[in-house]
Amino acid sequence: MTTPDPHVFATRWCAQWNDHDLEGLLTHFTDDVVFTSSVASRITGGDGNVRGKAALRAYWQRGLEMIPDLRFEVIDVYGGVDTLVINYRNQAGTRVCEVLTFVGELVSEGHGTYLVA
Repeated sequence: MTTPDPHVFATRWCAQWNDHDLEGLLTHFTDDVVFTSSVASRITGGDGNVRGKAALRAYWQRGLEMIPDLRFEVIDVYGGVDTLVINYRNQAGTRVCEVLTFVGELVSEGHGTYLVA
């Protein structure tokens, strides 16, 4: 597996989100990252596809402004071939999985997925 250590990555990722450390978070992503999320479509007004680190920065910055109490708690971490899944609970109690595909140590593709009731 060429991903970073799953637990180390998830712990750092969670701490950076909880600190609202946007620039720290972005260091984990390639410049041409593609990220999808239904939340992105609500925040940006787009189709939920965010392309490139600059667009990801703008999306997350807007999200942090809209949700000043944003906080995550990691529940489980799953590892696969070039892929990590971080299962977490957000400040609203919603369960979410972040599916991250890596090229070496950096995320090239990510997907925010939400528990379907």
